[in-house]
Amino acid sequence: MTELPAIDGLIDTMTAQLAPLRQRHDTRRFFLATYLRTTQAVRAELSAGGFEDWAWVERWDVVFAQFYLDALEADLAHGAVPGPWAAAFAPAGMSGRPVPPLQHVLLGMNAHINYDLPQALLAVISDAEFDDAPLMARRAADHRHIDQVLGMLVDRREGLADAPGSWPSVADRLLAPANRLATKRFLTEARAKVWANARVLSGARRKGSTAYSDRLAELERLSAARVADLTRPGNVLLRLAVRGFGVLLPPEPGQGTRDAYLSREEGDP
Repeated sequence: MTELPAIDGLIDTMTAQLAPLRQRHDTRRFFLATYLRTTQAVRAELSAGGFEDWAWVERWDVVFAQFYLDALEADLAHGAVPGPWAAAFAPAGMSGRPVPPLQHVLLGMNAHINYDLPQALLAVISDAEFDDAPLMARRAADHRHIDQVLGMLVDRREGLADAPGSWPSVADRLLAPANRLATKRFLTEARAKVWANARVLSGARRKGSTAYSDRLAELERLSAARVADLTRPGNVLLRLAVRGFGVLLPPEPGQGTRDAYLSREEGDP
């Protein structure tokens, strides 16, 4: 990965990358514009002292974003990208079937949360730290607070940016009370699965690079299939409500059953 800037530098990078996408009406602008707005909200919350460990949150937020920015840069250069992002970016080049802005945003969210977020957590949490219950409780609390920040954006009807012309109908669908509640529920469900997957990857990382690579490849396959499912015609929000937002890796041996492992409180060893 490239050298990481602080969050102000991240926002500058996102802003610079968004400009040419807007100029040529590239549909990849929808997720980037929405992501930029959420990053600005996180920066504001950092400045307000809203997190238990603001330095860790800033580092994590920048690391997390860089996974997406690397994938976007590679896709714009017609290079290889991870499977979930290949599926999420594919509608940008589709012809004959218009993909609404809302769907572009949901595809990007799904790829980024399911595939990139567990990796970002591992980049800023060591295996020893995963065993430190008090520390992990603080990390989980800050993660939950991120969800609250995103939820406030949805409540203020700022969840989807850069959709001129289609904004009223898209906003009505995304931000109607039922869909606002659904969006928050998706975030809660995804968070629990992300933490479970991060712990599985941590367990594999302790066994060595081969075990970790195998588990990451498994997560890539599951995440790509989940994004691909959302590209099919039909009501995406309804499909998410029925099948859920996240994906779940089977736990490592000794970590318990899949359901019991998922039901554990975030931050517990």
